[in-house]
Amino acid sequence: MAEHLKAADMVIEIRDARIPQASKNPVLDQLIGERPRLIILSKADLADPEKTQEWIRTLKSASQDVLALDLAHDTSAKKQIIDACMKLTEPKRQKMISRGIRPRAMRAMVCGIPNSGKSTMINRIAGKTVAKTEDKPGVTRSLSWIHCGKTLDILDTPGVLWPKFDDHKTAVFLAATGAIKEDILDLKEITGVTIDQICLLYPGNLEKEYGMDEQSSREDKLGKIAESRNLRKENDLPDEERAAILFLREFRRGKIGRLTLENPDEKE
Repeated sequence: MAEHLKAADMVIEIRDARIPQASKNPVLDQLIGERPRLIILSKADLADPEKTQEWIRTLKSASQDVLALDLAHDTSAKKQIIDACMKLTEPKRQKMISRGIRPRAMRAMVCGIPNSGKSTMINRIAGKTVAKTEDKPGVTRSLSWIHCGKTLDILDTPGVLWPKFDDHKTAVFLAATGAIKEDILDLKEITGVTIDQICLLYPGNLEKEYGMDEQSSREDKLGKIAESRNLRKENDLPDEERAAILFLREFRRGKIGRLTLENPDEKE
């Protein structure tokens, strides 16, 4: 990526709108340097719209624009992305013109964590299926330039995670949203921390959905989820393992509401 970045005029970074901070790869800051950056908060249809707007205001700067998009369904996404890229690279094109050079297509490197929506975004602005998509991490494994009309060329890169997480919660949030494989961490731990965070930021939400006491233990909360979905073991006890799996599935699909697990004021 560092080698190919030398040929790029800007960077498009895909983050998950539900975890804008946890889905940021801190190594990218060192690689990108002073290049313009477009941050796309993907899966915006699953995130809290008010918190998403707060994040946009927090992340925006002179050389950094931010879009919140449902890349899979928003038909205006292509125009929004290309317009933002052209605006960010306008100084570069004007510099070419001042030197008597006819502006070429701008080159943007697309990067982000696994399963963030990179391939979906590329297919959207390319207008055809040029990148493989699956709802699991680690699908894209090579780098390739893709022509997206006369004004923009994009470089698809594999989803990259940094070598070490600074805190346990970051790893949990990445696992909860499907950016890393669940079996790296304890399933009940992933579910427990995610439930605790939702109870903190959206009090009453899970009580309404599952009938749980939000002040109870994590074990009792999983038990209530199991009871509400009629998940029982052969001995008729609540099946907490299946409840944990079901909860993560329902969270990822937005069944329990549009939720964002991080506030901008927690940004480092």
